[in-house]
Amino acid sequence: MFGYRVPAPDEAMLISGGRRGLGGAPFRVVTGHGKFVLPVFRKVRFLTLSMCESEVTETCVTRQGIALHVRAVIAFKVGNDQESIINAGQRFLSDQEQMSVLTGRIFAGHLRAIIGSMTVEEIVTERQKLAAEVLDTSKTEMAKIGLIVDSLQIQSIDDGDVGYIDAMSAPHKAAIQRQAQIAQAQATQASVEAEQVAARNQAEYARQTAIVKAEYSAEVDRAQAQAAQAGPLAQAHAQQEVLAAQTELAQRQAKLRQQQLVSEVVRPAEAEAERVRILAAAEAQRMKIQAEAAASYDRVALDRMLIDQLPQIVKEAAGGLAGANVNVLNGADGLGEIAAGLVSQGLTILDSVRQNLSGQESDGHRPEKSEANGSSLLQLPSSKARKSDDGPVDVD
Repeated sequence: MFGYRVPAPDEAMLISGGRRGLGGAPFRVVTGHGKFVLPVFRKVRFLTLSMCESEVTETCVTRQGIALHVRAVIAFKVGNDQESIINAGQRFLSDQEQMSVLTGRIFAGHLRAIIGSMTVEEIVTERQKLAAEVLDTSKTEMAKIGLIVDSLQIQSIDDGDVGYIDAMSAPHKAAIQRQAQIAQAQATQASVEAEQVAARNQAEYARQTAIVKAEYSAEVDRAQAQAAQAGPLAQAHAQQEVLAAQTELAQRQAKLRQQQLVSEVVRPAEAEAERVRILAAAEAQRMKIQAEAAASYDRVALDRMLIDQLPQIVKEAAGGLAGANVNVLNGADGLGEIAAGLVSQGLTILDSVRQNLSGQESDGHRPEKSEANGSSLLQLPSSKARKSDDGPVDVD
């Protein structure tokens, strides 16, 4: 629109003519908005508010008298307040490039003054402190001309051919080199150790692989051996089972044979022994009854004589067995049976004698004494002993 002017965001619009500005300034300051300006009667100019840069390269002498070449960069701008804009406009509106030149000169002077009060060691090691002091000392002067400094950077410090900084840094360089060598040696050692560990791991892996392969091979060999032995082992087990069955059958046959022997030999022998015992008991009972009967007829003397002769009779009967081949089948029971038979035969003989005596008495004869031994031994009928090759002796 005709007569309406608007400043850029980084500019201040200065309107001269007409009313005066703030504090009696010869112009009014407009920022951030537009304004109507009467042509011909008002004049409008613009002052930059953007960031500016100034580079300073200066040779400064330290407190030790050593010349240092210092290079610094200053970033500055016109302040945003009305007072700073008015101060800067009155000084730099016609030639705004002079702001960088003037700022460089101001900082060069402050830089020389501050470096002159410091040693090379302080300057090299405390650059931030140097920059802060320069900014602090120049702040008042910069404010008077409407400028503010955003930052100051010391880019380089060089002593030329003096070699002081190099000499000062030599111990540090040696220490750094030593540390670098140590680090390199440690890195080399670590690398060697890593290679050794890798080699050991590879060897261990190879060993484990060989062990596993050997185990697999041994397992395969065992399986093959077991497969090869399966047939003979099965045949041996079968033969063993056959032998066990045959052994069991033989044991059963022996047990059955034993039972047959018991039923065929032992039981009949026991029955015969029982029969003989019963007969002997009956015969004893009969003799007892006869003795009682003989006593009732007053034949005590005759019976006593017969009883006294009974051991001799049995002895005579047993003499007939002398030299006979007697087989005893039942041990002690067999011997008992033979003894019982002898007693039974003796009793039979005694009964026969009694009958003969009774017949002789009825005929009027008396028994005669034996003159061979001077005793009253009766003349007994001879007995014949018959021995059997297949069994015990039978006496007639």
